[in-house]
Amino acid sequence: MANKNNQRIERDSLGECGLTADALYGVHTARAIENFPLSHRRVNPTLIHAYGAVKLACTRTNRTLNDLGAKVGQAIEQACEEMMRGKLDEHILVDALQGGAGTSLNMNVNEVLANRALELLGKSPGDYETVDPLAHVNLHQSTNDTFPTAIRVAAIDLIQQLEPEIVALQEAFQAKEQAFAHVVKIGRTQLQDAVLTTLGREMSAYAEAIARDRWRMYKCVERLRVANLGGTAIGTGLGAPRDYIFRVVDELRAITNMNLARAENLIDTTQNYDVFVEVSGILKAHAVNLLKIATDLRIMASGPEGGLGEIVLPKLQAGSSIMPSKVNPVIPEAISQAAIAVLGNDQTIATASAMGNLELNAFAPLIADKLLESLNLLTRACHILRTHCVENMQANQARCRQHVENSTATLTALIGRIPYDALERIADEATNSGDSIKDIIIGQGLLASDEFDRLTSAESVTRLGTPRKGKN
Repeated sequence: MANKNNQRIERDSLGECGLTADALYGVHTARAIENFPLSHRRVNPTLIHAYGAVKLACTRTNRTLNDLGAKVGQAIEQACEEMMRGKLDEHILVDALQGGAGTSLNMNVNEVLANRALELLGKSPGDYETVDPLAHVNLHQSTNDTFPTAIRVAAIDLIQQLEPEIVALQEAFQAKEQAFAHVVKIGRTQLQDAVLTTLGREMSAYAEAIARDRWRMYKCVERLRVANLGGTAIGTGLGAPRDYIFRVVDELRAITNMNLARAENLIDTTQNYDVFVEVSGILKAHAVNLLKIATDLRIMASGPEGGLGEIVLPKLQAGSSIMPSKVNPVIPEAISQAAIAVLGNDQTIATASAMGNLELNAFAPLIADKLLESLNLLTRACHILRTHCVENMQANQARCRQHVENSTATLTALIGRIPYDALERIADEATNSGDSIKDIIIGQGLLASDEFDRLTSAESVTRLGTPRKGKN
């Protein structure tokens, strides 16, 4: 009830709590805000929207089974739809990290939905005799089945946003594979000159790695589609009618348009979170590929005068407050940091999942926070790497050709045309004299200029295998 100071008093088993009269949250949320000033980060919005979908599925199922009155049920449904669309995000105030296996978030959601439903019915927040957070909004539910189900829905949603970004990044590298197909360069192993390759071939390897990430995403969705909604506290369905248990996931599938299914063993799905570890591992693999690619781009763009300088990355911002004209590879650096964060999140998810005890994992909020953060980071990283770096990346053809003509790695391409011991002497001479490999070979009459160019051409250095002597 509101008083003259524009306050209302709510009560729980611990006593009374004063709230602003028009607040959509209630006593349980207020306690959580006081108890968990941990990360000072809000719950991931996608998880809030997914929770709205879960609550909508539960409410519709209860209405279908005549366990909720039409008027109250319709008001709760409308509130759930608003939460799904992000209209109630500002009222979910609990910290992303919280004790209680996610009970604080579930209660924050319940209270906001109940009080919003009351507003829709023309009632004042806190009039729980009309719409109660537990008796009506949380009917036939537990935190322990709604929270992990909401994680799954949120994760699938974010995977569906990540997938097209991975595809677009793969296609961007494929485009560069074609654009750089003719650019011969030094291939390196252990950061040392090795043999000739093309810049296009390097891009093709990046495209192939990203393609594997693309197909791995399908496994993520397949693992996440099995939900324990209806299992209530520990997967036995205590407090929920059988017909509710058999219907509620079907309702959620229709609402989300996701191919969700009820777990055959609700107890297993309630207590064991290894599926999130598996999904995180796939995200880690993608992060590893991004980190490796970003590192390669930084190395190939290094210098530009004093390093490799084989590619030119887009110039986006000044790189130093003291060094004039310095431009840094800021996009690969940023992508590397995002990837490293995902690697750290994976370890956190694995540890938190392993620490579940008996019938429940109390660390679901941490798992949700890190898993959804990884998905958000990877989606943005793919987009930024593609649009701010790869699409406008250029080849420094002159520098690549200079490296080819000066590096002893070029000699490998001449095996079969020049004896091995002669190639070793040429390498020593080039090292001692500073003359280019090409100039020495032509000067000694070992090859004509056009034959040297043919043997070190893109077609020759990318041909599978080495032709037998006397054959093309």
